[in-house]
Amino acid sequence: MSSTAAQQVRTRLAPFLEGRARARLTVVPDRRTSASRLPFVVLVSALLIGGVVGLLCFNTSMQQAAFSENSLQEQATNLAARQESLTMDLQRLQDPQNIAARAQRLGMVIPTEPALLKVPSGKVEGKAVPTDRSGTPPLYARIPKPHYAVPTTHQAAAAGSARAEGHATRTTRTDQNASRHAQQ
Repeated sequence: MSSTAAQQVRTRLAPFLEGRARARLTVVPDRRTSASRLPFVVLVSALLIGGVVGLLCFNTSMQQAAFSENSLQEQATNLAARQESLTMDLQRLQDPQNIAARAQRLGMVIPTEPALLKVPSGKVEGKAVPTDRSGTPPLYARIPKPHYAVPTTHQAAAAGSARAEGHATRTTRTDQNASRHAQQ
């Protein structure tokens, strides 16, 4: 039956296939088309080289920034020291004794009877009298430095033994107080 059924199908399809030549079907081997490796290798190499160059540039810029930071830090330290020095100079120049000494060198004297001017009213209290240098006290009174006597070895030994006796006396009193509290 199978052969008759196949013949029947061929006879039915024969009018449709008459005009066409029968195509030959053959097995074609798999054709492997591999992409060229060259573009991939070039891309990876370019990325690696670009990364290394970028890292090198970044490292160089960081080193330059560190050097400039050290330079600026040193400059800031120098400027802070200079500011402190200038502040000390300014305080020294604003010192009342320094101002009085400079005024005295310029010939100014302290008045014996000053006249005061009241600013809001404009009234003058007192009468100004010319003064000479005899009424001006000296600006810097010389205070002698105290001289401390250096103890001799005999004095030091006596002071040490007195301290030791005082310590022994305190110790015995402490011991006596402790024994009283224990008895109670």
